[in-house]
This record gives sequence, structure tokens and C-alpha cells, in this order.
Amino acid sequence: MVALRELVAELDALLQVGDFADYCPNGLQVEGRGRVHRILSGVTACEALVETAVTRGADLLLVHHGYFWRGEDPRVCGMKRRRLQRLLAADISLVAYHLPLDAHPELGNNAQLAQRLGLAAEGRFGTGSGPELGWYGRLPRAMTVKELTDWIRARLQRTPLHLEGGPEPIQRLGWCTGAAQSYLEAAADLGLDAFVTGEASEQTTHVARERGIHCFVAGHHATERYGVQALGAWAAHRFGLEHEFIEVPNPI
Repeated sequence: MVALRELVAELDALLQVGDFADYCPNGLQVEGRGRVHRILSGVTACEALVETAVTRGADLLLVHHGYFWRGEDPRVCGMKRRRLQRLLAADISLVAYHLPLDAHPELGNNAQLAQRLGLAAEGRFGTGSGPELGWYGRLPRAMTVKELTDWIRARLQRTPLHLEGGPEPIQRLGWCTGAAQSYLEAAADLGLDAFVTGEASEQTTHVARERGIHCFVAGHHATERYGVQALGAWAAHRFGLEHEFIEVPNPI
């Protein structure tokens, strides 16, 4: 077992949360019991994941998408009330890391996605404001659109949406998990063949076509499964805890 405050302090330091101006608080969001033996992790602290944490006897729920987002209604009503009520009644802590978990060079979502896709990272890039969350590098070999689509599907268990915009074959590409479609133009500025992310907007199609870069949209959830798993495993090893990742299916 480990003290809750000690565990959170170590995670905060590991992920350097003070370096990020984020859209939500990072670290401890809901305080539960003072000592932690069992961690349950998942992508988003939805009601289904909270209920699973209760039934599995977790002391701490570790997620990428937590609560208290900037601009949301601050009232504790409806869905928010039910989630918080269940956590508090069960004395389970909620710990969430958003941008710091995207950015970590080993445990982060982008680092973990690179491992899953066999990408050789060469550097990072951004959109001109905020942290450089995007990564770029190379595939193990040049691929056609079909080959890369199959490659992603086999490794993420999700068929990506392909927005055509460039020539084939594809070898140099950028990636940024989640809702990072705004990074597409920056990827084009680097002269990359393609960009992999989780979501697309209406204008993403036109950017891909007009900037001559392929875009593969593989799902927000599907691209961000892996950082929180790696972080939970790290914490379990560091402190001798139990850890279990729970997959709550999400097609987005």
C-alpha cells in the first residue's frame, strides 16, 4: 500500500504537471481513502468506468479524461452528480492527467501510440501555441494507403477513416492522439506524407486535399487507450500495487 498523497505527488512530478496550462485540473480531482492498494485505469471517467471501479474494489481510479473542464457548467447536477456521488460513497479517489499524459516521452499517449504502430520518432512539432504535442517520424517501410490502413487497423483494432490528400507511397508521417486535427497543417509544413490522429472536423478534409497530405483518423478513444495503461503499470511497479485497465468501448 502507499499513501494517496505520496502516490499523487510522485505522478505529478513524473508528468511535470506544472509545465502545462491545461483545460482541466491535473492530478487528484476527487479525494478518497488515504491509502491505495488497487488502481483501476481507463480512458474516461464515465459512469460505466466509475461503476466498474466500485464493483472491482478499487481505491483509485486513474484516467486521461477526468472532470471539471474549463467552460463547463459548474453545477453538480444530473450526470455529474451521479458520477461524483458514486465515487464519494465508495471512498474512491479520481486522478486524471490530460495534456501531461499526452506529452510524456515514454508513458505518454503519443509515445505509446508510436510503439503500437512501430514508428521511429524523429522529433516533435506543434501548432505555434502551447506545448509541442505532435510527433513525427517514419514507418518501418514505405506503404500504400491500403497497407497503412490495414497496419493501423491490425494494431488499434479500429479501421481508420482515410482523408486523401497526397501521393503514395507513405513513409514519413506525423501523429498526435485525440482531437488533434488542428495539427494537420503543421504536419504539412514539415513535408510529411501523412498524419495520424483521433478525430476530424469538416474542414480537415479540405486541409488534407489542399495541402497534399494524407490524414488517417483512427478514433479519439482508440488512439488514447495506451498512455493511461502505461502510467497505471508504472505506478503499480513503483509502489507494489495492483493495477487493472478497463476498456469501456467508444466508437469515437
